[in-house]
Amino acid sequence: VQLVESGGGLAEAGGSLTLSCAAARTKFETLAMGWYRQVPGHERDAVAIRSLDGNTYYAASVKGRFTISRDADQNTVTLQMNNLVPEATAVYSCYIKNFVEGLESESWGQGIQVTVSP
Repeated sequence: VQLVESGGGLAEAGGSLTLSCAAARTKFETLAMGWYRQVPGHERDAVAIRSLDGNTYYAASVKGRFTISRDADQNTVTLQMNNLVPEATAVYSCYIKNFVEGLESESWGQGIQVTVSP
């Protein structure tokens, strides 16, 4: 599934940034959308995931500061990042899980850089 990411960039510590992602419309049911992030030398980790049933996962390090929202009609997901800390610097990738012909299929976007200066 094609994912188009936007937002990100540079912010100072304590500042805010917004990430947006639009998924191409397909005939397949979307089970979840969200965001992962990766820093060099580390694995890609989930940041925030919103499931079809409304359940939401947040990484412990972002709880209370990041908010994920999803527009099911538009098949988009947005991550509002507040009170940013330098440790949030990473490449953030949009994530989608679809139900494709009886199987769950996961896709990630190309990624967008978020840099937080001290």
